[in-house]
Amino acid sequence: MNLSLLILFPLIFALAIPFCNGLKQIRMLAFIGAVIQLLLCFALLYFYSIKRNLGNTSQMVFENNLVWFAPLNINYHVGVDGISIAMILLTAFVVLAGILVSWNEERMSKEFFFLLMLLSVGAYGFFISLDLFTLFFFLEVAVVPKYLLIGIWGSGKKEYSAMKLALMLMAGSALVFVGLLGIYFNTGTFDLIQISQMKLSFEVQKLFFPFAFIGFGIFTALFPFHTWVPDGHSSAPTAASMFLAGISMKLGGYGCLRVATYLMPDAAHYYSSAIILLSTIAIIYGAFATMMQTDLKYINAYSSVSHCGFVLLGIGMLNQTAINGAVMQMVSHGLMTALFFATIGMIYSRTHTRLVSQLGGMLKIMPFISSVFVIAGLCSLGLPGFSGFVAEMTVFMGSWKNSELWYRIATILSCASIVVTAVYILSAIGKVVMGNLENNKFNALKDASWNEKLAAILLILGIVIIGIVPFLLIDLISPGTNWITTKL
Repeated sequence: MNLSLLILFPLIFALAIPFCNGLKQIRMLAFIGAVIQLLLCFALLYFYSIKRNLGNTSQMVFENNLVWFAPLNINYHVGVDGISIAMILLTAFVVLAGILVSWNEERMSKEFFFLLMLLSVGAYGFFISLDLFTLFFFLEVAVVPKYLLIGIWGSGKKEYSAMKLALMLMAGSALVFVGLLGIYFNTGTFDLIQISQMKLSFEVQKLFFPFAFIGFGIFTALFPFHTWVPDGHSSAPTAASMFLAGISMKLGGYGCLRVATYLMPDAAHYYSSAIILLSTIAIIYGAFATMMQTDLKYINAYSSVSHCGFVLLGIGMLNQTAINGAVMQMVSHGLMTALFFATIGMIYSRTHTRLVSQLGGMLKIMPFISSVFVIAGLCSLGLPGFSGFVAEMTVFMGSWKNSELWYRIATILSCASIVVTAVYILSAIGKVVMGNLENNKFNALKDASWNEKLAAILLILGIVIIGIVPFLLIDLISPGTNWITTKL
């Protein structure tokens, strides 16, 4: 299968959108483009499974390597393993759901849907890149649209939030670029596979690992560089919030694992304690900070800081079980938080408020939306049967394998955060969904439309499938995580 199709099709549809006439044509073209992306991703999964079942044990499959800029040894080198495919499938699900919940976006609709499709181009390109320069190029493609989506279609302090997000992420990109250049000048290549077969000196690794890990970590809310997350999410339009939390934050986790940890394993061990410390702080701080929020978007944003801490905790533990859990948490959190933001957007578009104190009794007038809100919350608090439970449990099991006292303490503290998560999730559900109707004007509100129901069902399916049959995801990603952990 030609992986370039994952970039080509979204790009073609993005470039075709400005030539559409009227909202109906625009959204139908975007919808068709998103459906084709999802079908391509399932085809990729199917052909990948066939190759593995036939005995193909190579690290990457469907590789394609073309010279891009020979003087600097920059190539268009792409390929996938199970980890990449899991992230690609996540992207396709969130893209389609984001298009569906934006069905009635009338303001500058051409530009809006163009930017959404462009974001997917950057994400797909990032996850299939095996050349570090190409990977960085697609990382940057995914930054600019976020700024425009928040700055133009956002709410509240949208200009401030857009600028803060852009500056923080560009600072992260700058750190990543320094780390990649450090690797390049000490190996003579940007090729990820070639670099993984070389042995960088410990001094080089120790110097450039923090640049790469912190740079990518900023994208995934690494404490204390997480401050762009609440502001960015709270001001972003619904689809942009779904993309930010569901996809963009996973670019950082993927980069921390695939680039920093895999290519500089000795430095990963050296800095492991620091990674685990910052991750544990993020998990606990994010959970307690969420308890103090009164705005639904801020609740989900600070909750994302806590949940992404589990991703970095799993990576920092440096064993296959924990890293499996980290990848599962990336997928689970991407689906769950996209569902949460979609539901919050549905509530806000009808009630014009996100304040918990002004909501209540939503189950009586919007049973479908309220039910989806409850499902997203239960997944967030780690209820068995949903993806959040199996992902977090896998991280904890992998973390407990490290017998050192500090690792055990970090694991116990991280586990304890589940109690705090249950408190703020159940409190939010009780105040928003249950009880009496706070505003009689809400009696006339309508429940979810067909497009909103389809978006929610799509994301719920992913959450439930992973929760009930987690071995499907574990079997997919295990060969990839095994390649990484053999170097650790």
